[in-house]
Amino acid sequence: MAALADKPHYRVVAALLERDGKYLITQRRPEARLPLLWEFPGGKVEIGESDQEALARELHEGMAIQVDVGQLVLHVTHGYSGYDLDLLVYQCTLKGPEPRALRVNDIRWVGPDDLTRYQFPGADQQTVDSLLEDPT
Repeated sequence: MAALADKPHYRVVAALLERDGKYLITQRRPEARLPLLWEFPGGKVEIGESDQEALARELHEGMAIQVDVGQLVLHVTHGYSGYDLDLLVYQCTLKGPEPRALRVNDIRWVGPDDLTRYQFPGADQQTVDSLLEDPT
C-alpha cells in the first residue's frame, strides 16, 4: 500500500449557501473527475490564494455569483483512490446575482429532507451527513 505522501493532496473550498431553508448544490460536468455527482459549490485553492479568495473566484467562474465568505463550518479530510482531499466548507451569503450554470452541469436549491436523493462524492457526502445531523 502506497504511503499517503505518494498521492496528490488538494485543498478544496466549498460554500454552504442557504436560502429559505434550502442549500445550493451543483452537479459536476460530464467530463469532470467524479462526473455528474452533486456537490457544494467551490473548487481548488490555487497557490498564493487564501481560502476566501479561492472560494469567491470559483463561485464567480462557475456560476457568475458574488458572495460574502463567512466562517468555516466544517473541515473534512477524505481519501479517494488517486488523491487525498481537504475540504473546507464556509458559510456564505449570496450577494447577487442569481446563480447560472456556467462551469457546472446543473444547479439546485435543495431542502435537507431532499439531500439524500442526490449522489455526492465522499467528502461532500460527509458534509451532507453533518447537515442532516445538525441542520442549523
